[in-house]
Amino acid sequence: MLAFFMVMPVFSQEEPADSLYSISDTLDNDFGLFTNSEVLDLSLWFDITQYTRKKPKEQYLDAVLTYYLTPEDSINKKIRLKSRGEFRNGFCDFPPVVLNFKKTEFQKDDLNQLEKVKLVTHCKSGNEDYLFREYLVYRLYNELTENSFRVRLLRITYHNTYKAKKPIQTYAFFIEPTDFMAKRLNCMPIESVNLSQKNILPEMMDRMAVFNYMIGNTDWSVPNQHNCKILMQQFSERPDLGMIVPYDFDYSGIVNTDYAIPHESLGIESVRERIYLGRCRTEEEFQKTLKEFSDKKDAFYKVIGDFSLISEKSKKDMVRYLDEFFNGFDNRNSIVNELLHDCKDY
Repeated sequence: MLAFFMVMPVFSQEEPADSLYSISDTLDNDFGLFTNSEVLDLSLWFDITQYTRKKPKEQYLDAVLTYYLTPEDSINKKIRLKSRGEFRNGFCDFPPVVLNFKKTEFQKDDLNQLEKVKLVTHCKSGNEDYLFREYLVYRLYNELTENSFRVRLLRITYHNTYKAKKPIQTYAFFIEPTDFMAKRLNCMPIESVNLSQKNILPEMMDRMAVFNYMIGNTDWSVPNQHNCKILMQQFSERPDLGMIVPYDFDYSGIVNTDYAIPHESLGIESVRERIYLGRCRTEEEFQKTLKEFSDKKDAFYKVIGDFSLISEKSKKDMVRYLDEFFNGFDNRNSIVNELLHDCKDY
């Protein structure tokens, strides 16, 4: 069923969206936005013409969001949205979105707590496999640790309220808001931009750095919290050290978008080349971290293998890229030698 789109009804510009569907009335007070792994059907009704022309990062546009609980049951709410991102905001035909739920009442407790949520979009028509690849990277990190951003895959239909056009039917995914993750982990987000890898719990720093090495991601750094969030756990035994969680993996080698280019300072020519950007550790410390990855090897491959929406070509490419990483787990400790060679004394 996941391979097909639901048939979404269309309404005219003059017809208010809130009049089309009844709001679901259930006894369950939690929607399970980031605890349910099923593909979620929804529609967004807004001025797509203005959105794609102006890519508004500052000014919100009015929109109507429709959650399709069943073909006969849905929830409709007025929200606001705007574009977001740096490179993707300028490059993508359909840039990523931030949805603003403030002052919007739902019947579900977790939805009522939402203020803003990031929506990762398809960027350009026809390259949904890039989106699926990045979604799977989040899922891979979820397998490794609960200290990670959860994601929810969406089967989404965009309706243009400016003029009658054929709706855009595609996929997207929500990223768990930082405050949701922080509450789940009993933590507080840290806003400081003057931190370094020395300020992060070593086991978490090493896990994230090795994960980014595994997926070929160099587009991150702890200073300025570039593509990573730092949190402080309440009542921690090490109150001087924070937790770290990565996000935004579109520049990674395993996703391999057609626009991803490594920074010239790294000395590599392609994002498919791996380089370790973590701190130097002893051989024994690296082996301890790497054991987490070897223990999760089968789970990683299962995440990719069980995902039916991505093309077989992309699936095989992701598997081959992971193979290159795990082939370093040999009798010569090849991967440990690579990490020792690349690591930095930050």
